[in-house]
Amino acid sequence: MDSPAVRAERTRGPDPAHRPVREEDAATHVRGVCFKTGPPLRTGVELEWLVRDRRKREAVVPPGRLAEALAPLRGPGGLPHGGVLTSEPGGQLELSCPPASSPAGCVAAAAGDLTALRRVLAPAGLVLDGAGLDPWREPPRVLDHPRYRAMETYFDRYGPWGRVMMRATAAVQVCVDAGDESDGVTGFRFRWRLAHRLGPVLVAAFANSPVHRGRPTGWASTRQAVWARLDPQRTRQPPGGWRSPRRDWARYALDAQVMCVRPRASGPWRVPPGLALRAWLGGGPAAGRAPTLTDVDYHLTTLFPPVRPRGHLELRMVDAQPGDGWIVPVLVVSALLDDPVAAALAHEATRPLTDDRGVPPWEVWLRAARTGPRGPGLGTAVRACLRAALDALARQRVPAPLVDAVAGFLDRYPLRGRCPADDQLDALRDGGPHRPVLPLHLPEGNPL
Repeated sequence: MDSPAVRAERTRGPDPAHRPVREEDAATHVRGVCFKTGPPLRTGVELEWLVRDRRKREAVVPPGRLAEALAPLRGPGGLPHGGVLTSEPGGQLELSCPPASSPAGCVAAAAGDLTALRRVLAPAGLVLDGAGLDPWREPPRVLDHPRYRAMETYFDRYGPWGRVMMRATAAVQVCVDAGDESDGVTGFRFRWRLAHRLGPVLVAAFANSPVHRGRPTGWASTRQAVWARLDPQRTRQPPGGWRSPRRDWARYALDAQVMCVRPRASGPWRVPPGLALRAWLGGGPAAGRAPTLTDVDYHLTTLFPPVRPRGHLELRMVDAQPGDGWIVPVLVVSALLDDPVAAALAHEATRPLTDDRGVPPWEVWLRAARTGPRGPGLGTAVRACLRAALDALARQRVPAPLVDAVAGFLDRYPLRGRCPADDQLDALRDGGPHRPVLPLHLPEGNPL
């Protein structure tokens, strides 16, 4: 429940820019907005894509050329199923689909919007490349918004990895409800812990970024390795006992450094060095002014852990997938978190990966990124979780083509100790272009 100060803040009008907030009220606000509880019913997805010239894989696509191709989709009614299309700093595209009441409905809506997107790109000679990291190019930053200038300045303090992340990576981000207030498998506490237990499993199973600058990197998921080299206070899982997600997340958010301070009117965005939000709330002078709830909300958008609570849970650790391979992680995540039997099986299957806190330590995440499903204990957990998801989808009577997609992925990759990254490496060794081996291209119109 919001504190009286926070409630008063919201009743005074739409612009709280000049009304400072205290640490206690900020923490209460964070706890309230990041875990909105209720029965776990919905599934959503955000699909990020690299955009490539069909004939010149190493060519950087000019922003104007991409914008011209996308013009038919801009504005109301551009995408048939209500998805929102945005651009990333390096020219990647992100398709954000509204949550659906079933995983099959989520897939149907996203596939329909994706068909429309591919249709407008094709005449311009552009294709969507489903790789977690650009294998060939080092794109420049093409967006000049102050947010991205500030973000680049901030991450430059940690080396070149922030620019790689911003300009050359892509992911499949699956969104599910936080859960209810119970202590069982539908409760937000269990689901928060399970999402983190599944994290390394999903990194390993769907690793798809082994090449950068045309050479193998030694990592199955270089994208995850890039994230690991950034500010650990905002890109790793929260520390804590994992019994109180709201408390632990509020502590994590307040302890994280402020990435940028936006001006109240015009002027430059400031990037103060080493200023934690908690210190700013306590009167830290480096930011130049007192923080407000608007600043707190903005700060939350600059935190990038592998599982991010935004009212719902946003799972951010899956590399972009080739073709329509994105469908598989959407179905797997939904099944393992929303089906009670599958959730219990996944919780047990991931037990060997955990430490005494009940979640895998960061070293397991790194091992999953480096080795994929070949890492110690990871292959067993991946296979067990994929089988549990497959059985759950069959119980839920998900349409047969979708169940077959998960079964095909299980057969081609986990059961053979492989992941999609191996296909990129095979193609690189063969000297030919990378081609999706699990295309699952759905028919146009209503795909299900």
